[in-house]
Amino acid sequence: MDNNNKTNTQGASPFAQTYFHGTRADLKIGDLIEIGFNSNYGQRKNAKYIFLTATLDAAIWGAELAFGEERERIYLVEPTGEIEDDPDLTDKKFSGNPTKSYRSNQPFRIVGEVTVWQGHTTEQIKIMKDHLEQLKEQRINSLND
Repeated sequence: MDNNNKTNTQGASPFAQTYFHGTRADLKIGDLIEIGFNSNYGQRKNAKYIFLTATLDAAIWGAELAFGEERERIYLVEPTGEIEDDPDLTDKKFSGNPTKSYRSNQPFRIVGEVTVWQGHTTEQIKIMKDHLEQLKEQRINSLND
C-alpha cells in the first residue's frame, strides 16, 4: 500500500470530513458497515473492502447501482480506522481521485442518513450500467478483488 494515499481519522469533530456510503441495505444510526458480506456490486463476492466517498454524487451512484430491489439509501459514515484511495477510481485507472472515493478493511459507523437527494435520470443510469457491462465483457475487473 502506498502511504501517501492513506488518511487517518480520529473520530468526529465539528470540522470533520463528511463521508457518504450509498447502498440498498436498511441500516440504523450506530450500526457498523463491515467487510465479510457479499458485495453490492460486480460479481457479488465476499467483500474484502468497504467503500465511502466525500461526494454526494458518488454515493448516489453507489446506491443506484447496488444490487437488490430495496430502497436506495445514502448514509453519513465515520471511518473507524485508516482509509485509502479506491484504486478503481484513482491513478490506477483515472488521474487523481475525482470522485473522492476511498476504501478500507475496517468498519464505518453510520452517523446519519441523507433522506432527501436527487438521483440520476433513468437514461444516465442505463448508460452507466451499459458501460459497466462492457467492462465486464472485456474482462476488465475491479482492482479491489
